[in-house]
Amino acid sequence: MKTIGLIGGMSWESSLDYYRLINQMVQARLGGYHSARLVMVSVDFAEVEILQRAGDWEEAGRIMASAARSLVSAGAEFIVLCTNTLHQCAQDITKAVNIPFLHIADPTAETIKNAGLDIIGLLGTRYTMERDFYRGRLTTKYQLNVITPDKSDRDIVHRIIFDELVKGIVRNESRKEYLRIIQKLHLDGAQGVILGCTEIGMLLKAGDVDLPLFDTTRIHVQAAVDFALQP
Repeated sequence: MKTIGLIGGMSWESSLDYYRLINQMVQARLGGYHSARLVMVSVDFAEVEILQRAGDWEEAGRIMASAARSLVSAGAEFIVLCTNTLHQCAQDITKAVNIPFLHIADPTAETIKNAGLDIIGLLGTRYTMERDFYRGRLTTKYQLNVITPDKSDRDIVHRIIFDELVKGIVRNESRKEYLRIIQKLHLDGAQGVILGCTEIGMLLKAGDVDLPLFDTTRIHVQAAVDFALQP
């Protein structure tokens, strides 16, 4: 079993899910008393959030690169970044280390393509929905047609993530807002929706809507476990 290196803390609510789900999946696969071999560097999200708002992705990238180097020193054999938004800094991580990096958009796109879909809605932070680092990878590498909410609804999705979900607050009113926004994406042609923030799975589950939901946390975790258990 390879040792998984996790960069977490953004937020720790979803990082907790990564730790739990990885160990659950390893135990389900291997049985007995097995658990995952992993190490984690958890950053202070308050520092990162300030850099995001300021658009200082260069400094954010330095923080991610430093965390990645720490994981290598701790014995990690590949790296998983436990957040969608900070994949803006994926190149900073890959340049800093010589071990594999599992990009969250890749297994997500592959899962969507395997489901036979090509028009997909995307929910996430404002940065994930609006910047090209995520959407561009889905469209260029996987030829997916990505649809995002209009600006007012993007603001609502973003606000609920930062004001509620990253703080562990789950409100039924916010769930209803997300369901309304998903319905609008469906009317715009979306065949499914990416839960493109690792906290959104706290709010929405499969079965909440008629459309397929692609929870990036679970998909990323499954990819990490598959990679860790490869011979």
